[in-house]
Amino acid sequence: MLPMISIIGKSGSGKTTLLEKLIPELKKRGYKIGTVKHTHHDVDVDKKGKDSARHKAAGANAVILAARNRISMIKDVEDDSLDYLADYLQDMDIIITEGFKNENTPKIEVYRKESGKTPIYDEKPGIVAMVTNADDMDIDIPKFKLEDIEKIANFIEVE
Repeated sequence: MLPMISIIGKSGSGKTTLLEKLIPELKKRGYKIGTVKHTHHDVDVDKKGKDSARHKAAGANAVILAARNRISMIKDVEDDSLDYLADYLQDMDIIITEGFKNENTPKIEVYRKESGKTPIYDEKPGIVAMVTNADDMDIDIPKFKLEDIEKIANFIEVE
């Protein structure tokens, strides 16, 4: 199984912002990074009327749109677990997920004090670190500031 870590937290906590900073840092260190974003909404990335959408509408279970430097795939799946999805990223060095707080992966929670929400580190198993601006938080796992991108990358390399 590829090294995998999940960035979790409540809505608006800054998960995507953290990933936008963390991915370039890990790439600078030579890693090929794959990400998986979990959503509770139905997703349709194809445009109505385009050939690939017409293939799908005709009943294809999977459609790949291939260009010179990039592919997109639309595929019916029965399982959105990380065990299943990781197979699509076998050529990566590290998989970072956003969400998937109920999966059995090491997790880093992002928590912003001003959100008015409570952190979830004591509710979900597998949380190995916290990224927060709450200096007064007393927890028994490593704690990083929101701007500690290099330290967080170091932690992920070891984890």
